Amino acid sequence: MKYMLLIYMDEQSLNQAEREHCYQESSQYAQKLHDKGQFLGAGPLHPTAAATTYRHRHGTQTETHGRHTRTR
Repeated sequence: MKYMLLIYMDEQSLNQAEREHCYQESSQYAQKLHDKGQFLGAGPLHPTAAATTYRHRHGTQTETHGRHTRTR
């Protein structure tokens, strides 16, 4: 079985020190997984401003560009 860890947040919500701390913690966790033979890979995602969201509901498909999604 394989798992994916996805961290999604507003890129501007962390200051530089918080961002570095987050990177450090995630790097340490990745190293732990690697040491146990459970690490497959890692890579950053594109900024949320570049996102495209596709939704299919009740036979209708919608497409939203950027980080703002439409909700009902």
